[in-house]
Amino acid sequence: MGKLQILGLGAGDLAQMPLGFYRELKKEQPLFVRTADHPALAELGEEGVTFTSFDQVYERHEQFEDVYEEITDTLLKEAQAQNVVYAVPGHPFVAERTVQLLMQRATAASVELEVLGGSSFLDGMYTALAIDPVEGCQIVDGTALRKDELELTHHIIIVQVYDAMIASEVKLTLMERLPDDYEVVVATAVGSSSQSLTRVPLFELDRVTTVNNLTAIYVPPVKEEVLLQREFSTLRSVIATLRGPGGCPWDQKQTHESLKKYLLEEAYEMLEAIDEQDDDHLAEELGDVLLQVMLHAQIGEDEGMFAIEDVIQKLTEKMIRRHPHVFATSQVEDAEEVVSNWQQIKQQEKGLDGDQPQPVLADIPTSLPGLMLAEALQKKAAKVGFDWTESAPIWAKLQEEIGEFLVEANAGNRAEMEKEFGDILFVAANLARFYKVDAEVALQTSNAKFKRRFTYMEEQLLTSGKTVQEATLEEMDSLWEAAKRSEKEE
Repeated sequence: MGKLQILGLGAGDLAQMPLGFYRELKKEQPLFVRTADHPALAELGEEGVTFTSFDQVYERHEQFEDVYEEITDTLLKEAQAQNVVYAVPGHPFVAERTVQLLMQRATAASVELEVLGGSSFLDGMYTALAIDPVEGCQIVDGTALRKDELELTHHIIIVQVYDAMIASEVKLTLMERLPDDYEVVVATAVGSSSQSLTRVPLFELDRVTTVNNLTAIYVPPVKEEVLLQREFSTLRSVIATLRGPGGCPWDQKQTHESLKKYLLEEAYEMLEAIDEQDDDHLAEELGDVLLQVMLHAQIGEDEGMFAIEDVIQKLTEKMIRRHPHVFATSQVEDAEEVVSNWQQIKQQEKGLDGDQPQPVLADIPTSLPGLMLAEALQKKAAKVGFDWTESAPIWAKLQEEIGEFLVEANAGNRAEMEKEFGDILFVAANLARFYKVDAEVALQTSNAKFKRRFTYMEEQLLTSGKTVQEATLEEMDSLWEAAKRSEKEE
């Protein structure tokens, strides 16, 4: 079994390297380095130390992972034949993917692995920037930066910013969370005689000329409250404050039951914003719907029953479980098959045996608005064949229900009138479904149309010095027709 020693070159000059490491590098033995672009290696070269770098491997591949794979394979093959040393910038366990791969594969390759350690550039960063990592410090990889993983209230150090292209990708990712002019620090060769700290607005990050393999980006913690208002954690804190001691009396007394009507109101206002095709209004109304979710979650947390994390977890689990064609190996042909699979998975979640008949209408929530509930009931019944196949009998049924209503109306029987009128609406919903018209949307459209025309009529009357209370029915009818003509001309 061969032996592979790994040591870190540190972040600075040769003078900062531990004496033991220096002696190890001066020995007559095969020495490999991930990159020759390091101040300590330049000085060692002047002292006659020879080494083999993997800089040319970077030029052969487009993906960093492919580079690391080739370096790992080469080192293991060399170490199987002889003892070798592998030197990396900084510390072997800080932002060194090749070291991680070597640790995973050394045993299987019959190679003895020894990690000697090294001096990380992080110590130099803390000193150069005068920051205390105990306040909260996040170290992330610039080649795989994700906006969602960033903790903006912590010190953020982004490593592996090798060149302007990576710097540009880092910039674009940060700009999704921070203002374009947010000040960051480009720190290069910290701790060495060539140390450079360049403070730039975020939008200029990829224009700094000192970016190289010794560069890291420092993002100071966000302190301004206005910048943190986009963060989910801030919203949660606001809701908890409203419900907590010294908070808002109205929010404090709310319960799941008392908030029910507000959720419905906000949902309908959101639908109105969608109809208006107003993105700013829609964003606002979606926020109001989210407020209801957050209030319910906070009530659950206050009562010790559940928290927002439980809500998110249940939703995430459900989405993964009900989309096996995305997150597993299932295959689907089209959207209809997706819906079919969704229903089957729902049945399994409820512990229902698919081989035994289940109540067809059992899972339809009765709290739906009337027309939506009617359509949902009819759709479920239609799936088992209980449905009209032609429109004529539906029209006949509508006439029948209207006749029955008139009979009760003429008799002055109000209780029966209500039942019969409900039957009229139920059949009307069936007609809408037959013609593939959303009854609820259709009624909302008519409501909006009525409001629009009435407002037009009212405005015209006010222009002439009258109120609707003072106008005659004939005048209002005339203006109503004018409103209709105006809409057709638009």
